[in-house]
Amino acid sequence: MQQENAKLLKNSMTQEHYQRLMKIDNAKVHEFVADSIALCKPASVYVVTDSDEDVAYVREMAVKNGEEQPLKIAGHTCHFDGMEDQGRDREVTKYLVGDGEKLSKALNQIERREGLAEVRGLLDGAMKGRTLIVRCMTLGPANSVFSIPCIECTDSWYVAHALNLLYRLGYDEFRRLGEKARFFATLHSCGKVDDRMVSVEHDKKRIYIDHATDTVYTVNTQYAGNTVGLKKLALRLTIRRADQEGWLAEHMFISGVHGPGGRKTFLAGAFPSACGKTSTAMLPGETIMADDIAYFRNIDGQFRAVNAEAGIFGIIQNVNDKDDPVICDVLNKPGEVIFSNLLVADGKPYWLGMETKTPDKGVNFSGEWFEGKKDAKGNPIPLAHKNARYAVTLKALANCEPQLESPDGVVLQGIMYGGRDPKAYVPVQQGYDWSHGIVAYGASLETETTFATIGKEGVPEINLMSIQDFVAIPLGKYISNNLEFVRGMKNPPLVFGVNYFLRDPQGRFVNGVRDKHVWAKWMELRVHDDVDALASPTGLIPKYEDLVPLFGALLDKDYSKEDYISQFTIRVPENLAKMDRVEAFHREHVADAPAALFDILDAQRSRLRQLKKTKGDYVSPFDL
Repeated sequence: MQQENAKLLKNSMTQEHYQRLMKIDNAKVHEFVADSIALCKPASVYVVTDSDEDVAYVREMAVKNGEEQPLKIAGHTCHFDGMEDQGRDREVTKYLVGDGEKLSKALNQIERREGLAEVRGLLDGAMKGRTLIVRCMTLGPANSVFSIPCIECTDSWYVAHALNLLYRLGYDEFRRLGEKARFFATLHSCGKVDDRMVSVEHDKKRIYIDHATDTVYTVNTQYAGNTVGLKKLALRLTIRRADQEGWLAEHMFISGVHGPGGRKTFLAGAFPSACGKTSTAMLPGETIMADDIAYFRNIDGQFRAVNAEAGIFGIIQNVNDKDDPVICDVLNKPGEVIFSNLLVADGKPYWLGMETKTPDKGVNFSGEWFEGKKDAKGNPIPLAHKNARYAVTLKALANCEPQLESPDGVVLQGIMYGGRDPKAYVPVQQGYDWSHGIVAYGASLETETTFATIGKEGVPEINLMSIQDFVAIPLGKYISNNLEFVRGMKNPPLVFGVNYFLRDPQGRFVNGVRDKHVWAKWMELRVHDDVDALASPTGLIPKYEDLVPLFGALLDKDYSKEDYISQFTIRVPENLAKMDRVEAFHREHVADAPAALFDILDAQRSRLRQLKKTKGDYVSPFDL
């Protein structure tokens, strides 16, 4: 087999690129690349190294090939995905499962042989006339206990360019590891494209994850969440490996929050897409270490964390100078940025909610666009998509955490879980202990679906720990792994629940957009036991007198007792209904849910009923 692979590789690429590949002394790497070539039948192969020349060439080809258009600001480009390819596609993203294997009913899955035959059939000959690009990257810092080498074969120079910004270059790491590299692999093809270099066979879009071989197959799509294999696709594989090896892979940001006396406290947070994750990670004056995927390990009794990624693939809707000054600085000065699926007019990018006058015509994801343009169903096409994005390296940000590349990561002291809950949970609260926080805020995370995932918006659903779509092990096992992870640790992180989307009876949000900074600062104080808290049935909540100075210092706002009551009144009926929905979800979808989960839910339900009995349905925080 090795001789056959070597012959195929030698006949399929130039001597230079063959030698580049052979410098990676790993037979499985050679086998994966050879299989990709034999299946997809490209006209040529380009093996990308870590050299500055190769990195620049990838960017140049993304423009030359027409997948990106240069903008007026130097280094800025724009990419467009198809009308039906604007987000992660749950329906066609499936796990390949072998005989007798079962995953949670909440996860899409297909029998492995059937799935492989289908997706490989779609990939057969998909790269004819194109270049197969071989990318070597790493998840996590290189040469670290956290790092995972990854390889992606793609025919999209845009995907290859996005990898440059979002991940760490890994060609040299593969060479260093040789046969010891236990890697993840992704094979991607855009499939048929139109004259705008946009995938057109969206009905044949498939994203299949084969955890038996740690391989992702993705075809007839270009949206980065479906094609950049190291992102959410590899997260599915990483969770499985973490389960086997005793660590955690999480859908979380990591931020360094400054506290009194010059200290810095690292907090992580899990939020479904479009629920405030990036804006929390990017709070002004704090540092950002990760905005999407974090790895956790117990190292010498310490809870340590790293960023799996090295860049941001952020939603750009509503990004503005006032609320997002650090991001806006990067988006308005020379430097490498890839915009996607927004409006371009006169070489400038425009997005929804940017708080400036926007043109009434230009080019967007639908092609030539004008105010009033409608799609095939007669619906108005907005100037930019709600899920329009920007890709930028973290190191371009002024507040990038200096320890981003530390091979040992940072000590994590707090974790928050947040979703879109308009009726029940207060804006911020602390779990009574690790287990209560994991269950009451993580495993109970309820949110409304958003535009970041294809499908109907505004539908309430449980999104367990904001990672449910990506869990390639039984959900109950995943919950148990979290509950058990801190066993024996002296100082595990505190666990918090946040909810930026609570509404009053008139449907108005009770949170201000910038209030999240106050909640983060309160968490930082709680980690160090600098402030006390009030006990409520669902957790520990802030005291009014501790929030007043924080609102004044951070937001220059007079925080009234009325504000406090509006935000922190305990809504007993809504919380009881929430507990019922959460329990029903776990009993239906999580067959192996740990008994501790139901015990914790029952205890919270009992506290709520007791409060209702003594003080009524709606209880002011001043009455707790």
